[in-house]
Amino acid sequence: MDGKMLARLGAIIFVAIAITATVIEMTRQDEPPRGRPAPELQRPTDPLRQSLRDCQRLGEAAASDPDCLAAWAENRDRFLGRTPVPATPHQNGGQ
Repeated sequence: MDGKMLARLGAIIFVAIAITATVIEMTRQDEPPRGRPAPELQRPTDPLRQSLRDCQRLGEAAASDPDCLAAWAENRDRFLGRTPVPATPHQNGGQ
């Protein structure tokens, strides 16, 4: 066999494989979904998340709200993986 004949034979085989793959893909039928998926479980409510939502609704006023400032600090500590520092009363006397 010479080079031209071998190239033609390779091209014919390639086209035949491409046509076969196309026909198989076109005749394939999608399987219908099997049943309904299970409903998502109700997540436990997170009071921090709710307070952050409330602060979001306040808008600019949240920047001066002490509850929002505390919620943001707690969220920041949770994100950074730090344990929250317990609030100690401020000592006015002095020693």
